[in-house]
Amino acid sequence: MPGYKTLLAYQKAKQVADAIFLASKKFPIEERYSLTDQIRRSSRAVCACMGEAYRKRKYPAHFVSKLTDSDMENGETEVWLDFAKDCSYLKAEEYQTIYSQNEEVAKLLAYMINHPEKFL
Repeated sequence: MPGYKTLLAYQKAKQVADAIFLASKKFPIEERYSLTDQIRRSSRAVCACMGEAYRKRKYPAHFVSKLTDSDMENGETEVWLDFAKDCSYLKAEEYQTIYSQNEEVAKLLAYMINHPEKFL
């Protein structure tokens, strides 16, 4: 298993992306190329950026830079989650579960960004 897959932040972000994929299958067809596409892309990009960051871990500044990209995508995912809730595409409980998981990923990323030496 590649090293980045052992990171708790990656594992949690992957769970969020998988949950979003399943939940977004129920979104209306007219959202296919907007909300559905955007929330899937941003949630998956959180994981992709972590994979890239891990490959750059030899260079602390690059590592942190890619982690901040991951954090940015995580923030975007949060915004799309809010839109999905506000449009009633997600039930309150489903939204809260995914949102809480997404917040956990944000905290893990913040820790990694603030303490990169523990991951280099």
